[in-house]
Amino acid sequence: MHKYILMLVFALTMISCGTDTDAGEFVVGSDYLAVSNKVILIDTVTVEMSTINFDSLVTSSQSRILIGNYEDPLFGKIKSNSYFQLAGSSYTLESTGSDTEAVNYVFDSISMILKYDNYYYGDTTKVQTFDIHRITQTVKPNTDDDSFYNNSTLSYGTESLGTIAYKPRPTEKDSINIQMDATFGSELFQKIKKREITGLTNLTEYLKGLVLVPNIDNSSSVIGFNATTSVVRMYYSKYQSDDETSYYIDFTIADVSKQFNSISSDKTGTVIQNLPISSSKLSSSLTDRQGYIQSGAGVACRIDFPNIKQLKYISEKGAIVDAQLILKPVNNSYSEQYPLEDSLRVYVADNLNRISATLLNSAGSTVYGTLNQKSDEFNENVGYTIPIGGFLQKEMWKTSDSKSSLILTLPGISKSVDRIVLGDQKHANNKIQLKVYYISY
Repeated sequence: MHKYILMLVFALTMISCGTDTDAGEFVVGSDYLAVSNKVILIDTVTVEMSTINFDSLVTSSQSRILIGNYEDPLFGKIKSNSYFQLAGSSYTLESTGSDTEAVNYVFDSISMILKYDNYYYGDTTKVQTFDIHRITQTVKPNTDDDSFYNNSTLSYGTESLGTIAYKPRPTEKDSINIQMDATFGSELFQKIKKREITGLTNLTEYLKGLVLVPNIDNSSSVIGFNATTSVVRMYYSKYQSDDETSYYIDFTIADVSKQFNSISSDKTGTVIQNLPISSSKLSSSLTDRQGYIQSGAGVACRIDFPNIKQLKYISEKGAIVDAQLILKPVNNSYSEQYPLEDSLRVYVADNLNRISATLLNSAGSTVYGTLNQKSDEFNENVGYTIPIGGFLQKEMWKTSDSKSSLILTLPGISKSVDRIVLGDQKHANNKIQLKVYYISY
C-alpha cells in the first residue's frame, strides 16, 4: 500500500476528478489516456444502495439475555423476549450429616438476579417493565441445526411468576433483583426436599424453562444481561433454629445453546415497511435515498457496483490500486439515544443476498468499515470508510456475467438492536462516495 501512495505523490499527471452528478456510467475522456504510467482518481463510478432483510438470525449461544422494547421513529417497533432453560447448582439441601436435618429446612423466598452486561439501546431514563413466565413447551429448536433464531418462539403460560418496573442503570449498577412468586418457589423447594427432583432431567420435566416478556406499554429500551452469570436463587433456612444462616440453591443457564432472544419488528408506517423477501432488495430510490441497517431484526444494507467492469477499458493495461468507499450516516438519524457503532461488518454476497464470505484484504485480514467521528459544525466528517480496492479489481476482471454485492451489517447483529441510516449517491446531504485509484501502465 505504501508504494501506491508514493505513486500517487510522484505521479507525472495529477489527479483528475469527476462530479457529484450520477451519469449512470463512467465515461473515459481521451485526456485520461494521453500519458502512460499515471494514477487516476475516479469518483464518478455508479454505486447503488438498497435495503434487504435476512430471513432469520441465530440468537442462541450468544450469552446475552436481551429484554425490552422501544418504538423507533425510523425503524418502527422492536421487541425482544428472552427464553432460557435452567440447571441447578445443586439438587440437594445443605446437610451436616443428620438424616433428619432436611426435615427442618423451610422455604424462604425465590428471586431472579440478572447481571448487567453493559449493553443498552433506547431511552434508559424511562421505566421498563417486564414479567417472568413459565415456558410450557420443551426447549428444543424446530430446525435441524440445533439453533434458535430471532423469529423462534416457544409457548408459555399467562400467569406471571414475577414482575419488575425499574429504570435501567446498565453502567451504574451490577444487577437487578426480581422477586418471584412464593407459591412457585415453595413448590420447587418441596420437590427438591422430597428428592422428586434429583438432576437436570427431573428439573426440566417439572420446569421446562422461563421467558422474560417486556410490557409494550411503558418500556422504551432494550437491555442486555449476562446469561452466564445471571441466576434464579432459591433461599431456605432452618425452622425454629438458633442457626440464622440463610442457605440457597442457584439455578443457572448452564447450556447457552438453550437460551435465545426472540426479536420481533413491526415496521408499519415506516419507509421500509414493504421490505421484500430475503432474496430481493428494496432500492434506496424508494426509501428517501437512504439505506437501513438494524441488528436483531435482520435488516441490512446492500451495495452494488453495476458498471465496474467498464473501468478495464480505460487503458490496455491497468489496475485498481486502491479504492475507498465512504458511507455517511444521515444527519439527525443518530444521537446519544441511538449512537453510532464504531465499525461496520462487510460481507460478499451474490444477487440473491446469499453471503459467500467476509470481505478480506490482500493479506487475508477481515475488512471493516471504520468510523471517523471528528467533530465539525455540519457533521461532514462523520462517516465509515471501507477499503475495497481488491474487491473491485476482482469484479472488474470477471469474465462471467455474475456480479458480487457487498452486504453491510453492524457488529453484534445477533445479540443487539443497534441501527443506522446511510445516505445513497443522490442523498441531499449525506452522499455515499467511492474513490477509485486506477493506474495505467
